[in-house]
Amino acid sequence: MERMPARRFEDLVVWQKAHQFVLNVYRFSRSFPKVELYGLTSQLRRAAISVPANVAEGFSKRGPNDKVRFLNIAQGSLEEARYYLILARDPGFGDPKEMMPLAEEAGRLLQAYSRSIRASIS
Repeated sequence: MERMPARRFEDLVVWQKAHQFVLNVYRFSRSFPKVELYGLTSQLRRAAISVPANVAEGFSKRGPNDKVRFLNIAQGSLEEARYYLILARDPGFGDPKEMMPLAEEAGRLLQAYSRSIRASIS
């Protein structure tokens, strides 16, 4: 079954999964110690937010190379957020195991979307 082309960034499955990841990160980080508000809490949230934000920004770019560049930035931010989740787990701030599959799925979708854009210019 062939999909209709996305008309808005919100139509992209990769953006939808990344947005869901952000919402989960916000719920997860609510219970972090208050002393971490401007440390780990802020860093984790900023990295997570950067994923769907860069997908959205890349969607509006006209050239495929620009689109892929923003998707690559999103992938980097996703890996940064995954590290912060590990960091939150180790001192006992919470167990992020329920979020990891969503992060992995978003990562796979980012790679697939990047590959399809690259293939369109070959």
